[in-house]
Amino acid sequence: MNCYYFLDMVINKEQRVGVFVDVQNMYYSARALYNSRVNFKEILKEAVKGRKLVRAIAYAVKAGEKEEEGFHNALSAIGFEVKLKELQIFYGGNKKADWDVGLAIDAIELAPKLDVVVLVSGDGDYLPLVEHLRRALGCKVEVLAFGRSCSGKLKEIADEFYDLDEKNFVFGPKR
Repeated sequence: MNCYYFLDMVINKEQRVGVFVDVQNMYYSARALYNSRVNFKEILKEAVKGRKLVRAIAYAVKAGEKEEEGFHNALSAIGFEVKLKELQIFYGGNKKADWDVGLAIDAIELAPKLDVVVLVSGDGDYLPLVEHLRRALGCKVEVLAFGRSCSGKLKEIADEFYDLDEKNFVFGPKR
């Protein structure tokens, strides 16, 4: 078996990995906790850990801000497939554009080709997805998120939880 150790954990370099990133969750968590930006290149590297990357998908929202096209292009250049959804603005000013269902469907569809699903989000709405991937589809599920803003139950049910609060290299320049 082609393995190496990572933080006292044996990593099988032959594992097929899929990485699914909830961009808005990571963006707003980093901004609220640290007034910083996320270094998605380092997050991808942390998620893969030298294993065989099958797909890396970043789910983002088009909100009409001037910098976002460059940001989405940067995600693509790093190696992410970027999926975009338009921001919906409802009567009264409420805004919504989450990717929970889209991310879940992609993870379930790709699961037969994966040994490990890496969810990059702290959103507790993904609990049923994590349980289904583990129980019904036999995937190991790893979660990367900021521990201080991550759902406690999500940390608990994941096979592995990596606390990005403890990994200073994932933050970009201060805003």
